[in-house]
Parts: sequence; C-alpha cells; structure tokens
Amino acid sequence: MDTHFAVLPLDVIDTVVSQLPDATRSPHFLRLPHPRTGIASLFLVHEPVHNDNEPDQKRVSKILEVQAVEPPNTRSWFNGDEVISDGKLLVMTPVDPLFLLIPLLRAIKQLNGGIGNFRPAEDIFEDAARHMTESSMTSPSQDTSMHVRVEDIMKFGALECTKKAMKRLCDVKEITADITVFRYSSEKLTQELRKKAASLSTPPIMEMSRCLVRSLAKDALMEDKHEDLLELGRTKLACEMLGQYLPPDVQEALLATYDLSKLDAHVKALAREQSLISENTAITKKSKAGATTTSEGAKKRKKESMGSQGIEKLKKANVSGMSKLSTFFTKKVE
Repeated sequence: MDTHFAVLPLDVIDTVVSQLPDATRSPHFLRLPHPRTGIASLFLVHEPVHNDNEPDQKRVSKILEVQAVEPPNTRSWFNGDEVISDGKLLVMTPVDPLFLLIPLLRAIKQLNGGIGNFRPAEDIFEDAARHMTESSMTSPSQDTSMHVRVEDIMKFGALECTKKAMKRLCDVKEITADITVFRYSSEKLTQELRKKAASLSTPPIMEMSRCLVRSLAKDALMEDKHEDLLELGRTKLACEMLGQYLPPDVQEALLATYDLSKLDAHVKALAREQSLISENTAITKKSKAGATTTSEGAKKRKKESMGSQGIEKLKKANVSGMSKLSTFFTKKVE
C-alpha cells in the first residue's frame, strides 16, 4: 500500500483511526465532477462514529475535498527510518455538498429544458449520473481512473448531508410521509449563495486573510473616506471566493444581484490615476535622460572647439629661427 502524508480535520482523523480495523467501514472516496470546472475530482466521505452515550445525536456526514500540494522540485518525506519518495501533501478540507449538487442538477435541467418537473431524488441522481458519466467518457482524457462513476454519484446522493442540501437548493413537495419530490431552483441557489457571501464578507472573516486585506488596500478601500466602498469591496471578494466552486455563469449571475457600480467606477478612476502617474514618471525620466545627453554633447563640442582653436593658433605662430623638432634626435657631429 502506498504511503501519503495528509492534513485533515481532527474529527475526521479520529473517525478514520477508529474505522481502520474494520475494512467494511473504512472511509471511501468518491470521484465527482468539480462544480467549477466539471472535471472529475476526488472527495472523501466522512461519517462520524455513532456515540452510544448520546443516542439522540444524529450522525451528520461530511464531504471533504482532496487536493494534492506538490512541490515544484522533487522532494521526499521521512517517516521514522523510512523514506517516502512521493513528496506530495494531501490536504482535505470540508466542502458544502450544495456546491457539488450544482453541476448535477444543472445537467438535469439542461436535459429536460425549462423549469422541469418535480421528481424523487433517486430518479434525479440516476439521470444525472448517466449524463455526467457519458460526458466524462467522451472527454479527451485517456485515463479511465479520472472518469466520473455512476456508483459514486449514487452514493453521494444517498448521504444525509446531500439530502439536506437538496432541500436548500430545490423546490420541495412532500407527496406522502415516505415520498418527497424535488425540482432544481436557480432562485434558491442565488439566495443560498448570497447568504454565504454575506457571511464571508464580514470583517472578522476578511481580516483572517492577509491576501484579502492586501487586495482591499490595493484598491485604496482601507482608507476612512471609503467606508461605503469597503463594504462593496468585501462583497465582491466574497463572491470571487465562492467562484472557486461555481460555474463561471453562476458566479456572474451572483455578482449581477449586487449594485457594484460605485466600486467599479472607483477602481476605474484609480486605474486611470495610476496610469497618468506612470506616464508622467516615464516622461520625467525621458526628459532627464535627454537633458543629460544634451549636456554631455555640449561638453564634447566645447572640448572639440577648444582643441580646434589651439591648433589654429599654432598654425599662425611665427616659427622662423626655431630649430626643427627632428634636430633634437640627430647625432651631433664632433
């Protein structure tokens, strides 16, 4: 078995360790389409161990995205006396299953067209699995291990966290106590994304990232006179962060729900101002370079002029009676 180093939440580590002796309950990975790119990506299913001391506690499953951080140069890990040649680091972070539902439900909407009909969740996932796997098989990639699998999508649809996310993303009707039907709603998706953007755009969250603070400062939004624009800047950054897990058109639709005209005007004015400053700086440098060249040319011409004047004076000098220079080097006659 290959050995890999990974970083993942503590509760997931505890569950994985407890499940290691039982092969039938070992954690399993799912290959699902990434919500932004549609490319098959790896996700880990985490189902906490049931606690007998708290029988009423529900086992809330989680989905973790698996990402490999690979250094540009070849590196290794040391595990005791063993050397692990694969220097990659696996990072597993929780992801809202709502994002993973987006490409599946949108695929069904494209197949059916229009608003679509209310359908049981199993039927929705079966059609989505068939459509996504067919699309994956026709992709240019020749590595069959990178294809989306029907069983993975069906397992994902059966998770409790997925069922809860379906209710946040779809219109829901309860036909009977045992039958519930769903219909994808782009309006509900927008509402959920706006809630997430509002949460991410709060100052405590934004200030946790130096990169985000620098981005706001770069647009001169951290100044006291731009407090109203600062809030818009945080909102736009929050939408861009969500865009890492959204199709491009969904991100554009989310941004369109906000009035960012003042922020856009400010950023454009700032860009024009910086452009003018750069042009003026370039002109100043060019002028200084030209003045230096002119000064050096004047000095050179003055020097040449002085040399020419000296030669002309020597030509006019009276040399009668003077010995020639060659006489100083001839041998004297005794």
